[in-house]
Amino acid sequence: MAVKIRLRRMGKKKKAFFRLVAADSRMPRDGRFIEILGYYHPSNNPATIKVKEERLFFWLENGAIPTETVNALFKQIGLYKKWEKKKKGEDVSKIELLTQIKERKKKKKKKKAAKLEEEKKPEEKEVKNSKSEKKEEDKSSQETKDAGSEKPNS
Repeated sequence: MAVKIRLRRMGKKKKAFFRLVAADSRMPRDGRFIEILGYYHPSNNPATIKVKEERLFFWLENGAIPTETVNALFKQIGLYKKWEKKKKGEDVSKIELLTQIKERKKKKKKKKAAKLEEEKKPEEKEVKNSKSEKKEEDKSSQETKDAGSEKPNS
């Protein structure tokens, strides 16, 4: 039986919170689990997380595999640093885990970026047009000078 440490979704629609659970990898996301190891509230500002460290370390020692999302959460709260030191046999009583997670910067939407580019393009076109008009005027003036200065061959 492969045990995974993963998030179990709970709460209302649009107001979700998650429990960290140790579950058999064959069970569904919100299905049967072995033990509750903590909780994660992403909707709080800043997001909060609470972990039962001793039970979590027990499952990690026995080969439980955290999912990618749980791995990211553990790195943010500093659990992996504590886990590595504990494996080496160092004193971990002074290390405190974070209970709040920093909010990530949101990515800009592509629509806004496209609008900004469209606003910049007309200005660039005007600059290009003015440059091309100057070049055309220079060419036409060169042609008139060349036409007037030509000597007939005879």
